[in-house]
Amino acid sequence: MSLRIRGPKVKRGENFDLAIVGGGPAGLSAAIYASRFLLKTIVLTVDVGGQLNLTNWVDDYPGLGHIKASELVDRFKKHAESFGVNIVWGVEVKSVDRVEESVFKVSGTGDVEVYAKTVILAVGARRRKLGVPGEERLVGRGVSYCSVCDAPLFRGKKAVAVVGGGDSALEGAGLLSSYVGKVYLIHRRGEFRAKPVLVADVKGRGNVEFLLNSVVTEIMGDDSVKAVRVVNKVTGEEIVLDVEGVFIEIGFEPATEFFKSIGLETDDYGYVKVDEWMRTSIPGIFAAGDAISKWRGFRQIVTAAATGAVAAYSAYQYLIEKGLYRSFSRT
Repeated sequence: MSLRIRGPKVKRGENFDLAIVGGGPAGLSAAIYASRFLLKTIVLTVDVGGQLNLTNWVDDYPGLGHIKASELVDRFKKHAESFGVNIVWGVEVKSVDRVEESVFKVSGTGDVEVYAKTVILAVGARRRKLGVPGEERLVGRGVSYCSVCDAPLFRGKKAVAVVGGGDSALEGAGLLSSYVGKVYLIHRRGEFRAKPVLVADVKGRGNVEFLLNSVVTEIMGDDSVKAVRVVNKVTGEEIVLDVEGVFIEIGFEPATEFFKSIGLETDDYGYVKVDEWMRTSIPGIFAAGDAISKWRGFRQIVTAAATGAVAAYSAYQYLIEKGLYRSFSRT
């Protein structure tokens, strides 16, 4: 990945009360709250917006109604910057090392190296992709990776496809069946991994058609999704389905190796284990958003923002308890 550092310059070796790794809703919410606690804070991130960059519209964030995802990202960013938070993007953090009892060294691409008394990891989780023609080009134009998030945006559409066989795929198909005329549920195996009760519920819906032992080989359309090409792995039969949306629900890939390199405890799926205050197994390091072990089946902007706020509060309390908290003036 080729990254170019953007945003305010950061001095190599500069000291902070808090370093936040990740610039999605969790990281930016943490930054807003941390700055309100008068913590000298820096955000280091590959991009600003995180998973919000994979969609066009948001209509489930309280108080904002139907808003462009890019505008919501901009609001998050400007809100944090209004409190003096230093947001540096185009940086991929490679390591977090404790160098003293109460100091962590955070190092990343572009020769970035800062020191912080506390760290919040808000690196999210990467959604698995199909890797087929048309997918990347039509992201946010009918291709979605979150049925729960985007189903209402497809209200009244004639047909959509859901790809996957786990809980999120079956839940998505069930939800979408209430909004659209027809749902094609496409799964590469002959049986589902989802909970039997979910499978039974979706099978009982008259407008959901199951295409098992099948894979999507192409997503078609110019400016928006118009169809998907599907191949049956057993018979070799190829069909083209006219759909106006494709919901790819094939799971997430957490940054497990990164977490393990830091020495953090993870759950069986590779997500960071946290307690109710977003504290990890290493004192002084906190985690928030899609990176954490909690609420894996319900990843929303509002929950990410909430965990970011809690993590910032915990970092603040940690600094007080350790006698490391000092207010500072921005003037």
